[in-house]
Amino acid sequence: MDQKNEHLQDLHEIRSIMERSSRFISLSGLSGIFAGCCALLGALSVFLYQQDFFYGRYYNHGIFLKEDLISGAEFSRFLAFIFIDGFLTLFLAIFFGIIFTARNAKKKGLSFWNSSAKRMVINLFIPLVTGGLFCLVLLYHRQIYLIAPITLIFYGLALINASKYTIDDIRYLGICEIVLGLAGSIFVGYGLLFWAFGFGVLHIIYGLKMYWKYERFDNKSK
Repeated sequence: MDQKNEHLQDLHEIRSIMERSSRFISLSGLSGIFAGCCALLGALSVFLYQQDFFYGRYYNHGIFLKEDLISGAEFSRFLAFIFIDGFLTLFLAIFFGIIFTARNAKKKGLSFWNSSAKRMVINLFIPLVTGGLFCLVLLYHRQIYLIAPITLIFYGLALINASKYTIDDIRYLGICEIVLGLAGSIFVGYGLLFWAFGFGVLHIIYGLKMYWKYERFDNKSK
């Protein structure tokens, strides 16, 4: 009986070693929480900025649906604000995500940047870059109202694509992002709300779940 238990323990250790070598398992739940908070603050900034520009004049007629909404210097300033806001949100989310993930990898005694991490990043960025370029195409064709849901859809595809090289939990987050993006493409007047929920609330929920599932016991043991 003891020998059987030893064999099972050896198999468990072998499986754990193989998983560590083939998958990047150092993603931190705290990075998801912080990314979600950044997204909510970014969405709130856009919402407050657009109050006078959209909601006061155009919202009741359908936001981002008329040709005259995508021309003129005033709208150009609004687009510039969105790009700056989005860049800062993305930068802060990635910056602190790297910090939290590196710290988590150090706690687990794992390498932060290894072959599994490289494969994960490559598979994550292929759909992300494609989606970003497609959003520029939509902007060129003046389909502004589809940009917010499209970012959710391609982000969800990116998460599903990257989940092959990291923890499986992000696959379910990716599916939720795609569903939200498809819903947002129908209810186009509420794109910002869908975007805030997808990148903000879902990230926070995912981060809390990941922290509770993978990290809290490590922190308690220290």
